[in-house]
Amino acid sequence: MNLRRDVFQAIADPTRRAILMLVASQSLTAGAIASNFDTARPTVSKHLQILTECELLKQEQNGREIYYHLNPQNMKEVADFIEPFSKMWDDRFNKLETIMKKYKHGIKNKN
Repeated sequence: MNLRRDVFQAIADPTRRAILMLVASQSLTAGAIASNFDTARPTVSKHLQILTECELLKQEQNGREIYYHLNPQNMKEVADFIEPFSKMWDDRFNKLETIMKKYKHGIKNKN
């Protein structure tokens, strides 16, 4: 049975999120990625497979080595989903800041 995984299933796992953070700044081989975790290499390979299937990672062969790097295009799906929540929290913090400023101003006027 071939399950269709999506980016949200992929990033649900903390190890896969850590892998994405590792390869965000530089391409790494599976061995280099695995060396950052206290799990068996086949476990890391399975995580890499899932991230690649979801196209959050791209593979690039260089000689005998396969390098993994972030696919920012597909990370946009995650960013687009999170954006309304981010705006909502920004609005809430801005309202709280306004209330706190009014409260501080009221205390200063009483003294």
